Amino acid sequence: MDEADRQLLRRCRLQLVRELQVAELWDALVSRGLFTPDMIEEIQQAGSGSRRDQARQLIADLETRGRQALPLFISCLQDTGQDMLASFLNTSRQTAEQNLEAIRPWDLVPGPVGFNPDELRVVKQDPSGSTMRCLPTVVLRPDKLRPAELRPEVLRPEVPRPVTSGSGELRDACAPRSGEKANLAYVLEADPCGYCLIINNVNFCLKSGLSSRTGSDVDCEKLQRRFRLLHFMVEVKCDLTAKDMLLALGEMAQREHGALDCCVVVILSHGCQASHRQFPGAVYGTDGYSVSIERIVNIFNGTSCPSLGGKPKLFFIQACGGEQKDHGFEVASASPEDWASGSNPESDAAPFQEGPGSSDQPDAVASLPTPSDIFVSYSTFPGFVSWRDSRSGSWYIETLDGVLEQWADSEDLQTLLLRVANAVSEKGIYKQIPGYFNFLRKKLFFKT
Repeated sequence: MDEADRQLLRRCRLQLVRELQVAELWDALVSRGLFTPDMIEEIQQAGSGSRRDQARQLIADLETRGRQALPLFISCLQDTGQDMLASFLNTSRQTAEQNLEAIRPWDLVPGPVGFNPDELRVVKQDPSGSTMRCLPTVVLRPDKLRPAELRPEVLRPEVPRPVTSGSGELRDACAPRSGEKANLAYVLEADPCGYCLIINNVNFCLKSGLSSRTGSDVDCEKLQRRFRLLHFMVEVKCDLTAKDMLLALGEMAQREHGALDCCVVVILSHGCQASHRQFPGAVYGTDGYSVSIERIVNIFNGTSCPSLGGKPKLFFIQACGGEQKDHGFEVASASPEDWASGSNPESDAAPFQEGPGSSDQPDAVASLPTPSDIFVSYSTFPGFVSWRDSRSGSWYIETLDGVLEQWADSEDLQTLLLRVANAVSEKGIYKQIPGYFNFLRKKLFFKT
């Protein structure tokens, strides 16, 4: 979808969610080829299944349906007698096009920081040197460029303070009291510890425009072996469509986890940016349709998967977060030898799928459950590509496997992934740095 049409949908989103009669649209949307029956069924199941939730999901999905999606959608509105909404969108679209044509090239040139618009008009009318000499020189200090309230506060490590206990014995005031240590880490005593589902998408259909992910099988084999050694029951699903991915995830979530202590989900696929409220990004099924990370994670939340309530749920995502390639910046300790001779890294990037912004109705945000006991690890920073070698697998999975092998018996999950981030960030000419969203309440040590 064109950026102008996408922005128009974002501006009109509230009115569409409020007034759109979705039940009358389904047949028209299918007949005009905007959606398949399976896609319509997924939209109908969005959220609570209410009209507003269905309308909200329809508008979000509409942005992924190609350049002609908005004109076809307007035609569907007209076909179903929703002429006022159709006219509203048509008028808004024509107005936006006229405004775009009215913008002159001069208006697109930004002025320097502190430049007064009136001075800009004077320069345009009189480009002589005399006018330019009258312009004030504006130098902004760093604290003005970034106000104090927006600058991050430097947190200094707290110095341990010795205090006297009731028995007269000195102890560290920051150290946990007796009986508190058991509450600082999740208890992973069950054997097996839990399920580990690995979805490995390698071969994509021709119409998706996505290339085969050579080397992903290497990643899959490494993680299959590694999580078995960590006492997980590992199941591997290969080359799943978007719908089959959701079915496999839903089936895993519906299992009885009461006697288990943890659950792990690994996604190996192409990825892209996507609209989100909690967790960024999306991964592709082999049919070229995407599933948002947020939707995947929420399949395992406390409402959908009560038997995992209070237990850690870990997600590892090997997929691109976007299409940007990071050249990095020069540091003294850069290691050019990290780029192995003869290696041929590929990215898991796919086109950006931006959805509606944060200008949604408050009830949509408030209805999302709190993601407690959830940890989502991404192979790359949102917006950037994730690199994969066709022979040795992805940088992220290769490093993760090595770190788990060496340190899983002594370090907690966050420390392990800091090691992964540091090691991956030093690789290659193009740069990559993994990251994570942590909603765990305690430290997590794997059972080794």
